[in-house]
Amino acid sequence: MSVFKGMGLFSLVTGFSALMTGGATAAEHVTGQPYKWQLGFQEQATAVGRQMSSFHDFVLVIITLVTIFVVLLLAYVIWKFNEKANPVPSKTSHNTMIEVIWTVVPILVLLVITIPSFRLLFAQYDFPKADVVIKATGNQWYWSYEYPDADGMSFDALMLRDDDNKPIKGPDNAPRTLAVDNYVVVPVNKNVELLITASDVIHAWAIPAFTVKVDAIPGRVIKTWFNADRIGTYYGQCSELCGKDHGYMPIAVKVVSQADYEAWLVKAKKEYASAAPVRWKNAKTQLAAARVAIQK
Repeated sequence: MSVFKGMGLFSLVTGFSALMTGGATAAEHVTGQPYKWQLGFQEQATAVGRQMSSFHDFVLVIITLVTIFVVLLLAYVIWKFNEKANPVPSKTSHNTMIEVIWTVVPILVLLVITIPSFRLLFAQYDFPKADVVIKATGNQWYWSYEYPDADGMSFDALMLRDDDNKPIKGPDNAPRTLAVDNYVVVPVNKNVELLITASDVIHAWAIPAFTVKVDAIPGRVIKTWFNADRIGTYYGQCSELCGKDHGYMPIAVKVVSQADYEAWLVKAKKEYASAAPVRWKNAKTQLAAARVAIQK
């Protein structure tokens, strides 16, 4: 579906870097999260993401060529028209042909960029019919999720923290500071509609492998969508400076088969229906009491 499917500039650069450093081997590549010596975007799990990645590579080629041309032109001007090489400067004030070229060529370049850019925008904001609807609410500093079509099932997702300074390895060997206690689960090859808001300050719900980054704003509900076509676990983080624990507000999404998703729904409804999540609220209460005690 990519408009520039054949372009793989970043793949070549990444492979070259791996050979030079010896740090990035095929075995170290992990889908859905960063890996050592990574260059470029994460491997995309959506068609829109792959389209965006190809568009990025295409524009990178254009701006690289423009930069090289400008640098060479400046070098030529410095060499050709300095005082020593050109003691009698030309009094030419206008050159019609040059002025036409430097007006028309940038316009043509922008037109070449505009066409795939508009295609990408339409792909991102042309919302298909939703198969799954999820509401994500940003809080200081964790995420709350609700499945409106699943009897309003809701839960909180908090980062798994260190235990005796040993790195946490959550489900699927999640990296430290990205694993959470409750994962968002969605079916593969289904249109997932996200309703994103916040309860206190501005947050941002972002999954790099889905090409999704949307601000969560108090008092507003912003909609986005994705369709993950690869089973796996994908990680992201809050991408707005939302306070002191901004860096400890991860996002984790499991993409599973339809059968596994339906089985998870049955289990999750029972697990989360007994009571609203209170663990984090109790922790905040205890923290407030500790601060009062310190002040006394």
